[in-house]
Amino acid sequence: MTATRALLLGWADLLRPRIFGLVLMGVVLTIGLFVMLQIVIFWAVRLLAPGSITLPVWGEITLGPALSWGSLALFPIMGFFLMAPVAAAFSGLFSDRVAERVEAIHYPHRRGSEPDFWDGLLESLPVMGAVLLVGLVSLLLTPFIGPLAPVLFYGANGWLLGREFFQMAARRHLSQPDATNLRRSRSFAATSLGVMIAFGLTVPLLNIAVPVLAAAGFTHLYHLVTGRAGRAA
Repeated sequence: MTATRALLLGWADLLRPRIFGLVLMGVVLTIGLFVMLQIVIFWAVRLLAPGSITLPVWGEITLGPALSWGSLALFPIMGFFLMAPVAAAFSGLFSDRVAERVEAIHYPHRRGSEPDFWDGLLESLPVMGAVLLVGLVSLLLTPFIGPLAPVLFYGANGWLLGREFFQMAARRHLSQPDATNLRRSRSFAATSLGVMIAFGLTVPLLNIAVPVLAAAGFTHLYHLVTGRAGRAA
């Protein structure tokens, strides 16, 4: 399967010295983002939670401090539902640099040109918003659709991430309309790899490296579906 092969090639690239530095950068940025978000939630709850309550045995409890410390339990939940939009946002930061290094290693005679950074970042913002919306909708609908919630979460995120990352990989070589046409003609492969990436984003610790893996995997996918395979240097 083309998507599986692209994913395996991307995994192999993560430990290459020229790409591993980007993995470390992604780890630092991701951890920093979630820590900052947790700090904001912690202090917002502490400042905004009203009054206090009196409980048997425990006596009077001030709600602000109690709820703010309780908010720390949200950290793993945020990691599960927010890693996909974080990956979509980071695609604008990492995709071009990862693609450039992957092509230098595997496809030195088929290297693409680097699209404008701000254009790529602006393109990723609507997708990031859509992925965040999918995560929130999946969370809200879980009590009602039960086991179908993961199908919605992974299926919708797989399509959105596949669309974003494949488009960015193709734009290094094609005009915007041609890249869009290629993505639509290869939508099954792009969505399949996107679903695999979405699964990876929900695996603790592993998910921190997944944005770089996605950029590498979709670079390989572009070359595989266009018949531009190469070999590692």
